Amino acid sequence: MKMSANFSLGEMTSSHTAQRLGIDNTPNDEQIENLKELCEKVLQPIRDKFGPVRVTSGLRVPDLNTAIGGSKSSQHCKGEAADINLCANGCGGKNSDVFNYIKESLTFDQLIWEFGDSCPAWVHVSYKYGHNRGQVLKASKKNGRTVYTKLS
Repeated sequence: MKMSANFSLGEMTSSHTAQRLGIDNTPNDEQIENLKELCEKVLQPIRDKFGPVRVTSGLRVPDLNTAIGGSKSSQHCKGEAADINLCANGCGGKNSDVFNYIKESLTFDQLIWEFGDSCPAWVHVSYKYGHNRGQVLKASKKNGRTVYTKLS
């Protein structure tokens, strides 16, 4: 099933952890609609500008989210969030470029620079149908815990 011109439902629900642990990561109708919105409003414009984008984490049903230690309020559980990377070697940019493009050009609920200094290790982005906060954060480790700092 296509979520947008270049993103599929399979890509948005794929999880090696779910496969390994036997967790069914099949979305319900509401999650599918949320994934479509995310793909159409955020991921497809990124793909159109930068070329191939790798979704490292899309939908996470609650059992999968718990298994990976995700936040109990994670938007991944609703199908509203994705963690993304540009693919290696010649994809027309880097994660910092994608982060800045989203921040400056797209509507989003939450955008997180996930670790790294000059370039994020990956980019977390979420989109909510109807109301988006435009919240921009940076994740880092402090005393072994992940902390989030607001960015302007």
